[in-house]
Amino acid sequence: MIKIACIGIAVQDRLYYVEKLPQGGGKYVAQDYKEIGGGPAATAAVAIARLGAQVDFIGRLGDDATGKTLLSELESSGVNTSLTKIFSQARSSQSAVLVDQQGERIIINHPSPDLSYDPDWMKQIDFSQYDLVLADVRWHQGAEYAFTQARAAGVPTLLDADITPQDILPLIQLADHAAFSEPGLIKATGENDVTKALTLADHMTPGTVYVTRGKSGCFWLEQQELQHQSGFSVNVVDTTGAGDVFHGALALALAEKQPLSQAVRFANAVAALKCTQPGGRAGIPDRHQTDAFLSLCV
Repeated sequence: MIKIACIGIAVQDRLYYVEKLPQGGGKYVAQDYKEIGGGPAATAAVAIARLGAQVDFIGRLGDDATGKTLLSELESSGVNTSLTKIFSQARSSQSAVLVDQQGERIIINHPSPDLSYDPDWMKQIDFSQYDLVLADVRWHQGAEYAFTQARAAGVPTLLDADITPQDILPLIQLADHAAFSEPGLIKATGENDVTKALTLADHMTPGTVYVTRGKSGCFWLEQQELQHQSGFSVNVVDTTGAGDVFHGALALALAEKQPLSQAVRFANAVAALKCTQPGGRAGIPDRHQTDAFLSLCV
């Protein structure tokens, strides 16, 4: 069975569903409210488990009630958390998420300052056991260590290259696959034109570069030629976590050595189906649901 490691953060998402996203200060009433686990690498891990592969989440949590809830939710979703580091008397990371009636959202994230960034404890992990290693950019030191170890072991890597205050060039250079969000690609390259930005990103790494653009689908370079896979038309309820789910599905497809166009199409389908349900994880389909959906989208 395919086995994947996901390195990064886990976050408690508090989702507030509103008619319209706020345009300024004031008081607003939420039509609904949910609490659910989030975080790029953690949600990618849930997607991978839902799709039928083995997956380890390697991240950092506090020993507070939030951390215990996040850990329990990951485990109940089939994610192995035995390699997750729990810090004593520490707060876990949290986010407030506003979601409007079109499924668009505003995210306010608070990464816990109590969780050490030092990845020294990861030395106990044998990265040669994995078919692929995925990392987000929210824990730079952990991602860099994991990618370095994976490269030494000949294990392919996938970077979830979202926007971050840090310079992620060292991670891009280590990645066999770097899948950017559109804001992440613009920040990394300083170029607003997607085609030009992808070309610039391609010069940063010997790996393959991609950019996701929501309902417009995914663009990537293959042998320096621009490729595109359109998004799928679905009834969008909530886009929270769609990018994270895309990366998890892409990681699995790449680990299975699917051709790039097929891998991206698969990831697009999983992310699209996720958007049909509220929350960052509730709508993640299993493999049978995904294959059935794709069979109808000729």
